[in-house]
Amino acid sequence: MPSPSPISTFAPAPPGFGCPPLELDAATVARCRQLARSVAAEVTTFSQRHSTVATERTVLRLCGVTGADAEGVPLVNRVVEAARATDCLHGGIARPFFAAARANGLSVQACAEAVAAGKLELRAPAAASDPALQAAAVAAADRGLDRILAQRAERTRLLATLGSGAQPLCYVIVATGNIFEDVVQARVAARQGADVIAVIRSTGQSLLDYVPEGTTTEGYGGTYATGANFALMRRALDEVGAELGRYIRLCNYASGLCMPEIACLGGQERLDMMLNDALYGILFRDINMQRTLCDQRTSRRLSALAGIVINTGEDNYLTTADAVDAAHTVVASTLVNEALARDCGLQTWQLGLGHAMEIDPLRPDALQLEIAHALLVRTLFPGAPLKYMPPTKHMTGNVLRGHVQDALFNLVTVLTGQGICLLGMATEAMHTPHIHDRYWALESARMIFGGGRGLGSELLVRNEGEIAGRARQVLDEALALLERLARTGLMAGLAQGLFADIARDPKGGRGLDGVFERAGDYFDPTEARIDRELQRLAAAEAA
Repeated sequence: MPSPSPISTFAPAPPGFGCPPLELDAATVARCRQLARSVAAEVTTFSQRHSTVATERTVLRLCGVTGADAEGVPLVNRVVEAARATDCLHGGIARPFFAAARANGLSVQACAEAVAAGKLELRAPAAASDPALQAAAVAAADRGLDRILAQRAERTRLLATLGSGAQPLCYVIVATGNIFEDVVQARVAARQGADVIAVIRSTGQSLLDYVPEGTTTEGYGGTYATGANFALMRRALDEVGAELGRYIRLCNYASGLCMPEIACLGGQERLDMMLNDALYGILFRDINMQRTLCDQRTSRRLSALAGIVINTGEDNYLTTADAVDAAHTVVASTLVNEALARDCGLQTWQLGLGHAMEIDPLRPDALQLEIAHALLVRTLFPGAPLKYMPPTKHMTGNVLRGHVQDALFNLVTVLTGQGICLLGMATEAMHTPHIHDRYWALESARMIFGGGRGLGSELLVRNEGEIAGRARQVLDEALALLERLARTGLMAGLAQGLFADIARDPKGGRGLDGVFERAGDYFDPTEARIDRELQRLAAAEAA
């Protein structure tokens, strides 16, 4: 597998991996991307004019505020709520917070503790532009951003030293609820051959408007995403990676009401991948679209800075809508997500765009249709490490049939050159995976990936055949959907239920009260530095 460049940390696929690209109409593809950029531009403009309580809490985290009060409420939450109470948040949290710290001779942490305890009130400073105050905020924020850049450099060093698994990377989940048990299972999975460990979040965490503190042992259906849990798992995977001589990637979820905060913590603790998609939260968690689209921009800019590969959630559309009828919605959404990600500074190698194998396996020609869909996405995004998701909707308690479905999924994965493969479990319809379930899945993947690695390059897809014809049909349908979205806008399109057969109200859902319009003198001490660093990284990537 080729080594990553000094800037990128995800290597391109080796020559001869996967089928040759489909012959698509270049004008249609170009028109799709043009429309997707138009849709994304409207969202970006809205996001640049607004901020959220989660974004302001992220600023405080980058400036060094940590910990929680005696009731377990994070100090960043207490500080932002205090600023809202005195109506001084519209210009950003940095000015009132650093003004209070300077006036009282307090450190960043001590000021946060005093505000949280009700001993100090936040007020907008008399002079909106105070160079000394702004310089203090920038200096504090720079230290937080330096930590993220240092972790990025450490990942690059470890990849250069240890190397990485070959594509498709084998991605498996741990989900015990107890981070210490997750560590045990993650170590075992890495020794069994896993390349990526994803720690599933506790059920409902995306709806919490705060990030829990410390290590946790009582999650339900998964384990809470916290900075301490990230750090613990990162150390464990580094240790087992050194033992195996192979860098093990760590994944978690930067979605929900704390999307930017979790992305910040992920960057500071060297996560390698993060599920990061506002559309998933809007559709499947009923999070207000204005809130989470703003939060997505902050989180993706931090992910771009951290060298994190983002994973998007289009695969979920096919769990609520028919996988054949709705195939074009996946393609249209990935094109919009690509444009949104570009606006945030993410590079091609960071775009783990999601799609899935979810056609009823008993449907006639199901395998050809799955190959057509997967190869279409691969052709449209040739340099992206696409994340391919396994069958779930049509899995049953019949583990033998499930294992066959997963084996077919593995074959399509390697045949079409997917970069990241979330391995299916034969027990998918029964329970979260046990250690032996992962072994079974990894053994199947090793056999099929190894035996079929060069198969795609030996095959040609007939331009007049069913696979190519189906791909062109889906692309044409995606174009029609993008034309409609360009007329209505993304938010109106979501209100009309254009994705996943789910309609959401732009003013409904959770978290709308946490969105506000930026004042004319809005100040974020992280923005200019992030802009400079992303420009530097983009220039180095291009060179």
